Amino acid sequence: MKLLIIEDSTRLRRSLTAGFSRMGYAIDSTGDGKEGLSYAMINDYDVIILDLMLPSMDGLSILKELRDNKKKTNVLILSAKDQVEDRIAGLNLGADDYLTEPFSFDELHARLLTLMRRMHDIKSPTITIYNVIINTIMREVKVNDSILNLTPKEYLILENLALKQGHIITYASLENNIYTSLEAVTQNALEAHVSALRKKLKHAGACDLLKTKRGFGYYIDKS
Repeated sequence: MKLLIIEDSTRLRRSLTAGFSRMGYAIDSTGDGKEGLSYAMINDYDVIILDLMLPSMDGLSILKELRDNKKKTNVLILSAKDQVEDRIAGLNLGADDYLTEPFSFDELHARLLTLMRRMHDIKSPTITIYNVIINTIMREVKVNDSILNLTPKEYLILENLALKQGHIITYASLENNIYTSLEAVTQNALEAHVSALRKKLKHAGACDLLKTKRGFGYYIDKS
């Protein structure tokens, strides 16, 4: 999952970035409203965590701009503004969820996972493909009940492909989903991660999950 955090509190922004980065998510973040809108318009994110009170451009204006431009990215408003009218205004402008401060990090994470499952029409937090089980809450993969020792990038690659079984994910799309906007990326680096993931799956006894469509990208067949 790739997240964009638009939050003017430096302390909270750094805390969220550190917490989700430790869990293996690719994170872009900013404390400025206009810069946040620029990030959101240029890149693809699974979820945008959006504060309402921001310098240069407020959160509701960002949300309106995104929806007016047909951007369907999930938006979770995270705000100290806890009045019913504030929540109604955000939801009516197209927010997918609204969480007020103070909040629990675990609840925020659970809400993000719920938005992700809703986006991919998945009800369970686990994805089973033959003898491979992907636990999106624990961020772990089991093959024949043995846990694989995957790097965060390897996990993200597998999760992205598993969520879109039967569809080819282009190299560019996969790179966007597993790297932050500030990371230098080459196709060779992505191929190295995929190769390492394939070897670990094969060594654990998984079937040949990851397929390559030369010149296009990668995919997993429908199980």
